[in-house]
Amino acid sequence: MSATKAGAAGVEHRRSETEVRERLLGGPAETTGEPWWRGWVPLLVVTAIGGLLRFWRLGEPHQLVFDETYYVKQGYSLLRHGVELATDSAVPTPDALFTAGTPDVFGTTGDFVVHPPVGKWMIAAGQWLFGVDSSFGWRFSAALVGTLSILVLGRAARRLFRSTLLGVTAAVLLASDGLHLVESRTSLLDVFLAWWVLVAFACLLVDRDRARERLARLVAEHGVSGPGPRLGWRPWRLAAGVSLGLACGVKWSGLYVLAVFGLLTVLWDAGARRAVGVRAWLAAALRRDAAPAFASTVPVAVLVYLASWSGWFASDAGWGRRWGAEHPATGAGALVPDALRSLWHYHQQAYSFHVGLSSPHPYAANPWSWLVQGRPTSFFYEGSARGEGGCAAEQCSRAITSLGTPALWWAGVLALVVLLWCWALRRDWRAGAVLAGYAATYLPWFQYQQRTIFTFYAVVLVPFVVLAVTYALGVLLGPEPGASVLRSGAGAEAALRRRRLGALAAGAVVVGCVACLAFFWPVYTAQLIPYESWQDRMWLPSWV
Repeated sequence: MSATKAGAAGVEHRRSETEVRERLLGGPAETTGEPWWRGWVPLLVVTAIGGLLRFWRLGEPHQLVFDETYYVKQGYSLLRHGVELATDSAVPTPDALFTAGTPDVFGTTGDFVVHPPVGKWMIAAGQWLFGVDSSFGWRFSAALVGTLSILVLGRAARRLFRSTLLGVTAAVLLASDGLHLVESRTSLLDVFLAWWVLVAFACLLVDRDRARERLARLVAEHGVSGPGPRLGWRPWRLAAGVSLGLACGVKWSGLYVLAVFGLLTVLWDAGARRAVGVRAWLAAALRRDAAPAFASTVPVAVLVYLASWSGWFASDAGWGRRWGAEHPATGAGALVPDALRSLWHYHQQAYSFHVGLSSPHPYAANPWSWLVQGRPTSFFYEGSARGEGGCAAEQCSRAITSLGTPALWWAGVLALVVLLWCWALRRDWRAGAVLAGYAATYLPWFQYQQRTIFTFYAVVLVPFVVLAVTYALGVLLGPEPGASVLRSGAGAEAALRRRRLGALAAGAVVVGCVACLAFFWPVYTAQLIPYESWQDRMWLPSWV
């Protein structure tokens, strides 16, 4: 073969791989044709601003807020003893609890706690860094992961939508959500659950692109026969398994995410095999991809989850730790170590508590109301009269209300309709990916409508609400200049006009969300304001 023919064959070979990549990825996995800093610098600026909002006067108020009274003390107990021990109920304040030199207020028996330890270990990390009696310290980890979530979501959105503009938009929307802001400034567990779920989702997006790039290369080199090629080692999916194990180690609701995301990654692989021409594509995915997907997520998540209980295993003082030894098993059960049987019994008791929790609470909220933020949770409220604590009005208020930014959440309801439409009629995988997030983090709560649950649980849903709104804004914007309709010159003027109008509408939504955050800022951060100003921010009677 002549050099000319060999060169032509090489060009044809590269072209075939490019065509397969185009079919599998719908374009390059990363936005190309722009310098690296254009994708990073705006996103880092938004993250820095979001971090400033989350860390500004983080230690105020210097007292335990809402359920911090449980998790801060349990984090301290983990730091000091490696396991949650019961506290002396006669020591109610953080200063008395944590001041150096005071007697240890923890007993010698384990406290019955109903959530796994990962989130409390993350709280304890801040206490270890800045001191156990520092309110900044016990909220530090929440603010840190809340800030990093902005960066991770921006990168995930950029990859999902193949657009730097939409990636930065998603970051701005997350930075300006009030529910996420408040929980990033409060030492509860749900923001840590939201963090690990988001990390897992981002890892699976990278895994999807990497797997499809490898499949394109293998198909271009060897063609397609039978079920298609094996895709081999997939470290990003393994990282997702680790993240999902940590999510379950914060709260058990991470189990639903593990199930949905595990199914999602297999369906993505099935779609990839179908796109390259595998005839029995679903059977091929079950044969080639289902078992590796299971192995890199479920067993990994289980091992990580069990490892998170290492302090409980290492101690004799943990709640129920000696139950297995005190209740010997017979038959096949005797093959299971007493420690694992004890942990299983612990989980049975905790599960019974969760499903049976129906105590009335003034801020309980049915999940039907979450998407419109019908009943936000008041984390802190303090009223004062003129002259008290700097109050210059007749009456003043300081409040921390876990209210999602109304402009974002109400737009999110419309965006959810757009998602469903585009997934059902256009088979847009991006819409399906975001809907999977809704399915994993929101729908399971409808099983427990009689249980005492709260709107602040929805912080784990916030990234997917943001992605939904970002997707809808992308639909408003339309194709970018340089898309095929513009390259051909057909309808160029109409397309540009549509994009300008879409940009105005999308910009109005983003500006509205930021303005909403600014307006509600005082009731997100316990600022001292006149009582009338607090009332002005309670738009719905159910918010009071």
